[in-house]
Amino acid sequence: MSNWQEIFSEDATMFPHLLDIASDQILVSHLEEQDYRAASFLDQRIVTPQLKRQLIPWSTLAQVALPKTSSPQYIFHIGHVGSTLISRLLGELGTVLALREPQMLRNLTEIYRLRGAPHSPWSPELYQTRLAEAMLWLSRVFHSDQRVMIKASSFVSELASQLLEDGQDALFLYAPLERYLPTILAGDASVQETHSLAGDRLQRLSQRLGEAPCNLWELSLAQKVTLSWFCEMTTLYDAAKSSTSANIKWLDFEDFLHAPAEQLISAANHFGHALSDNVANTLISGPIMSSYSKAPEHDYSPNLRQELLQEASKKHAADIRVAVLWAQKLATRYPQIRDVMALAEKRA
Repeated sequence: MSNWQEIFSEDATMFPHLLDIASDQILVSHLEEQDYRAASFLDQRIVTPQLKRQLIPWSTLAQVALPKTSSPQYIFHIGHVGSTLISRLLGELGTVLALREPQMLRNLTEIYRLRGAPHSPWSPELYQTRLAEAMLWLSRVFHSDQRVMIKASSFVSELASQLLEDGQDALFLYAPLERYLPTILAGDASVQETHSLAGDRLQRLSQRLGEAPCNLWELSLAQKVTLSWFCEMTTLYDAAKSSTSANIKWLDFEDFLHAPAEQLISAANHFGHALSDNVANTLISGPIMSSYSKAPEHDYSPNLRQELLQEASKKHAADIRVAVLWAQKLATRYPQIRDVMALAEKRA
């Protein structure tokens, strides 16, 4: 498109979709406002033959002058704790442009984790410059009264302290370990994800603890779920401790489910968005709450979720008990694990 610079500077129609590191180009996709609202994930899963897209060199995109916008607000989470649901509900507000799991942030997280390493594609200085540029791109909106709210992928929490260093608003979503275990064990997809990410999560956790707390090959499935919880909770906890100027609200997903309208209003108020009782109740009683947020074509109500959790708790009762005892043992060895367990129990 010959006038793409003008379109890019005008609003969020041209979405910086993902980074091709090898060619140093950005795949920019053309999305209307309703496309953002419909997308569960802003990654490769929205690519279709009909999607208009083009590759633009990073250096060229960085030269486009942009109007001043507010920095994004954020939803960080430990995975499978209702972040997509809450993002969809808040995304129905006219003052929110919800971005769910933008691939660009995953790309930046991968590069951040290589910081200072000889095989990193960017120097630490270039990384900092480009992180700032990317966040300006992701801050663009369609209307002057809108604010971008990014629901990040769980491992993007590694960037949380950097993204929140200027006092941004954030919601930290979690579940206590004993609730998280049956949540993950209840689903084939979440179990598969646990297996596939266990090695990386052990590596991330080991960096935080200063040593590896276990050998991956010795862990049961329930212990791998516990490892996932350790990794993601300590990441959020460290981000909260270092982001002293940020406006952070911790929310146990179970608390949300017990009083969804009240908690939704509280979350909206935390972010500075107006939400009346009537609108909140309309959203809570609507189709978003009765469908699977990551795939809205499937029904998935809170009652069905509760049934699945009860089944998983019963089926895996012995393994869950062993995993919880293992967690308690590790809490005596590692202050970081002790602290996140205490935080979850205190807020439960």
